[in-house]
Amino acid sequence: MSDAGCSSITVPEGFTLHTENTSHILISSKEEAFLNPVQEFNRDLSVACIRVWSEELNREKETKWKQAQERRAKREAGGEVKTEQAKEQKKAKTIEPSIGPEDDSPRDTLATGSTSEGSKREALYRPHKFVLLEALSATGLRSIRYAKEIPLVRFVIANDLSASATAAMKRNVELNGLGPSSPDPAVNTSSSAASEHQPFPDRGKVRINEGDACALMYNHRTEKTRVDVVDLDPYGTAAPFIDGAVQCVNDGGLLCVTCTDLSVLATTNYHEKCFSNYGGIPLKAEYCHEAALRLVLNTLSTSAGRYGRYIEPLLCLSIDFYVRLFVRVHSAPIEVKKTASKTAMYYICQGCQSFYEQPLGRIVEKAHERTGNVNLQFKTQAGPPVPQKCTECGSALHVAGPMWSGPLHNNSFISKVLGHLESNQDRYSTAVRMKGMLTVANEELHVPFYFTPSRIAGFFHSVCPPLDDVASALLNAGHIVSRSHALPGSLKTDATRQDVHDIFRSWVKTHPVRMDKVSETALARQLLAKEARAEANFTRHPRSVTQASKVKLVRYQQNPTPNWGPGTKAGSGTKRKREEENE
Repeated sequence: MSDAGCSSITVPEGFTLHTENTSHILISSKEEAFLNPVQEFNRDLSVACIRVWSEELNREKETKWKQAQERRAKREAGGEVKTEQAKEQKKAKTIEPSIGPEDDSPRDTLATGSTSEGSKREALYRPHKFVLLEALSATGLRSIRYAKEIPLVRFVIANDLSASATAAMKRNVELNGLGPSSPDPAVNTSSSAASEHQPFPDRGKVRINEGDACALMYNHRTEKTRVDVVDLDPYGTAAPFIDGAVQCVNDGGLLCVTCTDLSVLATTNYHEKCFSNYGGIPLKAEYCHEAALRLVLNTLSTSAGRYGRYIEPLLCLSIDFYVRLFVRVHSAPIEVKKTASKTAMYYICQGCQSFYEQPLGRIVEKAHERTGNVNLQFKTQAGPPVPQKCTECGSALHVAGPMWSGPLHNNSFISKVLGHLESNQDRYSTAVRMKGMLTVANEELHVPFYFTPSRIAGFFHSVCPPLDDVASALLNAGHIVSRSHALPGSLKTDATRQDVHDIFRSWVKTHPVRMDKVSETALARQLLAKEARAEANFTRHPRSVTQASKVKLVRYQQNPTPNWGPGTKAGSGTKRKREEENE
């Protein structure tokens, strides 16, 4: 965090100065707008991800521009331009008698020459500047940081429904010098002659809007008015804003979504509320936080699919008390058809927490005999994949989903964010935690759900084997493993839950379970009644220790205040306004 410039800021009475990186805001003692200091990690991560995305988008546009220039150069070399010029000159000579003396052909020749010279001068790529919309800005700190720390930002639209929040935003934007430039009093704006030659007024790099977030996004859904990035960081669920967000973002644009309602997304206590918000049923298991990410992704995917668009998850993380997702939105009908095969229902065992996947669709590739072209056929999926009881322990199953079953991350994107972070560590106060979480996410397998050896050892009533021993046994059996960012001490693997249980059945042979201490109705008796299909090899495998396992993952930053957490929602200001009017 930088304190540069703090000494020159005058803090009015009743306000406190909050500094984050290079941005400063004034916080009123009346709590007119919500700010959670713990979310600094979220803001740091968002700045880094949006900056890397903008540089990648700029490279894509530059590549397309260069290709267009090459095509143009080839056309000119082929004589197409000369032919067109000859046609224009012939046409000018034909209609010359009817043209006045001031519209003679020498002027046309000069214009052609100046155009060609101008095109040579303009053959220089200008970096693509993008527009960002933050639908729920509160104090405006996030918008201010975006405007100050991301070089390719053209301007940020900062919106909030609360009048007190927009007043706070205006104050903080002006404090950081990002507001509209004040008009020159020496210029007489009432003169029409003077106003004709005046440039467009500078509306500032952060443009404040007071209004409903959904209405604002729907006003930007036409192709000419779309924005490049939409950031949704509400207090609670982002569900009401998703439909407008997927419509108002440009092709290749970025959606940044936060949901803090994990009491709805990550447990079955309010499954009816989860279904009404996200169109899916949550699950109750140790991997519930990954399921929360997949439920939100499914909502984004189905919302985008209604408009012929599809999503590409770049980075989806479960952090502290919320989930944060960075998703690109594209338009392509053929890709929209593939979303059913990336969506699944899950049958979750209420005893041993085994899961059984039921995809909603499948894709069959058929190559044409003569041409060799591959055609895609979209088929329904047979099911169910499991009987009424769990095949491992005989417990009842409950249904969860539908939820996203595709990848949570784009490894290429995460590698670029890590590269950016490596060279800009001093720009982010939470750089150590960012590096740890991104490193683990980058190595994470693109398969659903993780497990912890300690939880499964609890099911077996056995001593817990070391994490590296379990990973080595899976690797020696021909499976692949990785860590998961969502829970310390967790593993992801392409092995089935039966394969994992077989490893623990082999483990208890050398580390016996005290069966006299196990109840007759205990789950352990059901699991131990089965024999392992193959003996596990616990010899240490060289790939059991990965780069992610070497990183000390800083999951929680230092507590900034006692009893920290999601924070208390700020008042809308309407009650205070009514009281002032009554007085």
